[in-house]
Amino acid sequence: MSSKQQSTIEVACPECGSMMKVDPATGAVIAHTPAPRKRTFEDFETAAKAMREQNERKESLFRQSVEAQKNSNDLLDKKFAEALRKAKESPDTGKPLRDFDLD
Repeated sequence: MSSKQQSTIEVACPECGSMMKVDPATGAVIAHTPAPRKRTFEDFETAAKAMREQNERKESLFRQSVEAQKNSNDLLDKKFAEALRKAKESPDTGKPLRDFDLD
């Protein structure tokens, strides 16, 4: 084997694109170079537009949660009334039987 093959092997990570140098004798990673970070936005205008859209979405979600909270009191009252009606329709039979009581 030549000394060039014995020194290190460079491997590109298929997942993230980073480069690793591996020692072939031990199989250990000697050096790691992370992949260059990709830009999220090309310019400030698109970044500002995305921020405005995100703020509008947050505001919409907040308004929806406020409306749901306003209506939750009525919903809970209706659920309670229905549970009370069911409780009045089915008479109480006393203490429930436990598995221990059946032995």
